[in-house]
Amino acid sequence: MSLRVFSFFLLPFFLEVFSHDLAEAQAGSVLSASKTLVWGPGLETNIVLPARFFYIQSVDSSGKNLTTSPGEKTFEVKITSPVEPFTRIWVQVLDRRDGSFLVRYRMYATYMDLHIHISLKSDHVAKSPYILKGPVYHEGCHCPQPSGPLWEARMHCPQSFAQIDRDMSLYATVDPDLIAQEIPQRFGQRQSLCHYTIKDNQVYVKTLGEHVGFRIFMDAILLSLSRKVRLPDMEFFVNLGDWPLEKRKPTEKIHPIFSWCGSNNTRDIVMPTYDLTESVLETMGRVSLDMMSVQANTGPPWPEKNATAFWRGRDSRQERLELVKLSRSHPDFIDAAFTNFFFFKHDESLYGPLVKHVSFFDFFKYKYQINIDGTVAAYRLPYLLAGDSVVLKQDSGYYEHFYNELRPWEHYIPVRADLGDLLEKIQWARDHDEEAKKIALSGQRFARTHLTGDAIFCYYYKLFKEYAKLQVTEPKVRTGMELVEQPTDDLFPCSCHRLREKDEL
Repeated sequence: MSLRVFSFFLLPFFLEVFSHDLAEAQAGSVLSASKTLVWGPGLETNIVLPARFFYIQSVDSSGKNLTTSPGEKTFEVKITSPVEPFTRIWVQVLDRRDGSFLVRYRMYATYMDLHIHISLKSDHVAKSPYILKGPVYHEGCHCPQPSGPLWEARMHCPQSFAQIDRDMSLYATVDPDLIAQEIPQRFGQRQSLCHYTIKDNQVYVKTLGEHVGFRIFMDAILLSLSRKVRLPDMEFFVNLGDWPLEKRKPTEKIHPIFSWCGSNNTRDIVMPTYDLTESVLETMGRVSLDMMSVQANTGPPWPEKNATAFWRGRDSRQERLELVKLSRSHPDFIDAAFTNFFFFKHDESLYGPLVKHVSFFDFFKYKYQINIDGTVAAYRLPYLLAGDSVVLKQDSGYYEHFYNELRPWEHYIPVRADLGDLLEKIQWARDHDEEAKKIALSGQRFARTHLTGDAIFCYYYKLFKEYAKLQVTEPKVRTGMELVEQPTDDLFPCSCHRLREKDEL
């Protein structure tokens, strides 16, 4: 064989080896520990959350942000305390696969002067180690900040929330003495309610109605919030059911009812849903699906996702039956099926058979996510937005606390309530792939900014503060109310070092 022929056969091999070696050399030198960016609330002592978190943005030696993952094990994070040889802190580094990482950690005790070490191989990243000075309180520590304005400033809470302003505008005043009599008379026999009073930052409750199990979610957020900041004295009622209750017109005498969902023809005061609230409180705890875990499980890159609209759920609305029917007629456009029958059991033979549950993270193997109402609003929307698929959202009369800030064609693709244009919208997304991807990323940015744990705590506190301002009589601990006790931790008791800090604002 001639040298020329030999070279012809071996050239691809040498080129492949050379390219591989070059890629390895670039991979070894591309990242800059000093130029990589680190930021977020988890680097601040006074932002107390169930799971604290911060971000790492990979930056190369030329100062450019990486837009793909450099590898999930690229950065190492250790959290220590110089006064404690062993710290009970669980740390997770979540690769968001866009060149950035979300680092979350849950503390099971309070420590002095935490040191957060972030390293790239043996080099400190950015300004590592980050030192959180003084006592760093964990979620279970009862140590409320006496000054509400100071707490808000340290949490970087926004000045206002559009939904809170809208809800509060319906009430000139609230009379706790009056609502304590009228709301139980009007709703107490037919609905399931909690009657709460916050007095001296302690939580008291009386339940009304038969199905009051969901009280645990409201108890949990009130106790958690009152451990972090002193709540105003207030008296209010929480609807534990799915449907909002206050159907009177604003021109009539309306009663303030707090609900997890609102609608265009009711006047309830809307809170973050119990599902989203629990996912914040139980992050790195009881729940596996939360606004942080989704960010590390967004499926394959956009070009590799299946260009089909995906949906799974139960039969809690007529339109869901129509969706499954549509899926059968157009399987090349939609993959929709039921995982459970409850409301329309007699139609199971028409719309079955049931399919197995799919891990929520596997939803993001598909480019298009259908969000369709269930009993009320579909509470999965925050998690769908946090992925990197584009959401096709049904027009709905129901809304969650953040819907007012969502914009159609910016954060999601709107679909008619009767799903009459769903196929057309899927085709549009296929024909305008880059625009659909842009909408998906815009929705993702919205979720990452507005629906994280710090934002949820800010929303609850602002809501309670604005409501408390409307009260014209003194909130009271009524007959039949019981104290909701703070949980105790005998193994790791917390000493509150907080002094009464002067309001500096």
